[in-house]
Amino acid sequence: MPEKYYVDTLIWRDYYENRRDRFRPLGEWAFEFFKKAICEESLIFCSDFIERELLKDYDEEKVKDMLSIIERIHLLRRVEVRAEQFNEAAGLCKERRIPFGDALHAIVARDVGATVITRDHHFEELQDIALSKKPEDLL
Repeated sequence: MPEKYYVDTLIWRDYYENRRDRFRPLGEWAFEFFKKAICEESLIFCSDFIERELLKDYDEEKVKDMLSIIERIHLLRRVEVRAEQFNEAAGLCKERRIPFGDALHAIVARDVGATVITRDHHFEELQDIALSKKPEDLL
């Protein structure tokens, strides 16, 4: 059975922009994660909410281009956020004082049985909802 990963918005951006911080090659790690996932035929989940987040910074063509690395080889699974997930996330973000989007991503990942790939520290508060890992943790 293939591994399942729900890739957070920032990891898609790290990959697409080949980003770095002061000390770390974030884009390279994201690229290596995707390469490993492809070689292992892992499934990559992307919600319509992630696509909307990406559309804040990129036009539609760039978002399509970004997702195409996985989509071309039929490993991308698109997921539509359901109303009950949205409502659960609204309650969770108030209860735990975390951003709504992070709560929603964790809930969607849980519901598809995927590990969240992120470097956002808010997901440390959500390990009981969905396991999260940094890309470099899987290399």
